[in-house]
Amino acid sequence: MGWLPRYQRIDLRSDLAAGMTVGAMLVPQAMAYALLAGLPPEVGLYAATIPVIIYALFGTSRQLAVGPVAIVSLMTASALASVVEEGSAEYLEAAALLALMVGVVHLILGGGRLGFLVDFLSHSVLVGFTAAAALIIGFSQVKHVLGISVPRQEHFIDTVREVVSAASETHGATAVLGTAALIVLLVLKRAAPRFPAALLVVAGSVVAVRLFDLEDNGVSVVGDIPDSLPAFGLPELSGSLISDLAVTAVVITIVGFMESIAVAKVYARRHRYDVEPNSELIGLGAANVAAGLFGGYPITGGFSRTAVNDSAGARTPLASLVTAAIVLATIAFLTPLLTSLPNAALGAIIIVAVVGLIDIAEMRHIVAVKRSDLIGLSVAFIATLVLGIEIGIGVAVVASMLVVFARMSTPHTAVLGHVDGTTTYRNVARFPEVDTDDGIRIVRIDAAVSFVNASKMKRLVTEHAQSLTREPRALILDAGGINDLDATGAEMLAELIPEIEALDVAFHLAEVKGPVRDVMHRAGLWGQFGDRIHASTHDAVLSVSGETPPAPHRRLLGVDER
Repeated sequence: MGWLPRYQRIDLRSDLAAGMTVGAMLVPQAMAYALLAGLPPEVGLYAATIPVIIYALFGTSRQLAVGPVAIVSLMTASALASVVEEGSAEYLEAAALLALMVGVVHLILGGGRLGFLVDFLSHSVLVGFTAAAALIIGFSQVKHVLGISVPRQEHFIDTVREVVSAASETHGATAVLGTAALIVLLVLKRAAPRFPAALLVVAGSVVAVRLFDLEDNGVSVVGDIPDSLPAFGLPELSGSLISDLAVTAVVITIVGFMESIAVAKVYARRHRYDVEPNSELIGLGAANVAAGLFGGYPITGGFSRTAVNDSAGARTPLASLVTAAIVLATIAFLTPLLTSLPNAALGAIIIVAVVGLIDIAEMRHIVAVKRSDLIGLSVAFIATLVLGIEIGIGVAVVASMLVVFARMSTPHTAVLGHVDGTTTYRNVARFPEVDTDDGIRIVRIDAAVSFVNASKMKRLVTEHAQSLTREPRALILDAGGINDLDATGAEMLAELIPEIEALDVAFHLAEVKGPVRDVMHRAGLWGQFGDRIHASTHDAVLSVSGETPPAPHRRLLGVDER
């Protein structure tokens, strides 16, 4: 609540405008996402009230708009469908319990300063996963737009097959209504992105249903929505259900927080303030706990609503308080007007909302920046489509970590040459004009030396030592790029010293960093090198050539360290 004592009246008009704009957008989206999660529309509205207020009080982002989002809604449906019957009272209890569990996981991570754990889900993996989830979400809503009956399927391919086979049963009036809603949403998204198009579609579709008696003609509507405000209540804490939902709670926490913190940082940079990840975990955790205690389901920060919130002028979390007030007023006074809201309109709202999650431009950017990141992106995309949400993201995380290990096992190395007239040395592959000496080989390793790459580094250094045929037969290891050394790496160096000496090659070290020096001291390696450790690569070359490198401040240079 650090923003509240410093609140300035000049921000009030902008915050009010942004809060009302996002509120108008959130009401239909919350109902639509509840439908996606297999929940009644009022549950989505409940999740967009008290939790939004709690985040405004505990969160650190001034523009982030929290509430129900598409991916978390899909993951909620995927998890609950396998343990409780959709439409039952137990399903509602399980959704609230899942929100409570997600909140507790957030709080544990934030309180334990463990926000860094979400970094295991790389950006490329998240882009691939999000795109696949968007396809899954989109196809799951086609049945509502076409007015066909399709049972919930665990896998994307099965959903597509069911939709295609049932397409001949399309309900004409529903399809016309759903298609019209899609067209309006898409046109307004391009022509007037700040306009609450979803609210217009909701109002227009309700009028159409009542004016043409479409409900009597078979168009499915949401039906009665309770006008009772969210009430406090602890969901049933079933041990077996908690066990069944534990993995999903962790996955929703990671995915939801990644989505939330990514968009929060974008607008924090834009408005020149800081967003603290661990504090954000606590803010989102408190909001999800509130969702569980007030009849909602898991929530997080959303991309599209946050963009609208910022463009509409949000300057402080007061905008979110106004948004929550709009939703509460809708529940209290306007729900009778929404009983004729067709599911086709809600399905169209979801489809248009998730289209933007398939970010082709970002995929191209990732491939252009680092081609190997395409592996994690592709595995995430394919695994999520083929194996489902939870297994897919698990496979993607493992795949991305394997890519990281593969990079670590084959780090960048370079043979260095002298830049004439300087004390500088450069990679001969990039600067072929540098001077080299056939009797002195300078090798630089640009990675931590650990169990992952120790054997490969040993083989590399040995091969360079074996290739020396002219005097003075010296190998200088430039350690300036080595920022860490584990026990396996230290053992490898201990083995290298006698093996290289057996080849009648002098083994020198240069540019050794402090953390690596510490490990060498503890491993007894420092003394074995003796005077063959140098402050710089140039000093090492001078020493090998028989010249005396400058000696002052050797301890400050990290050579004569005790």
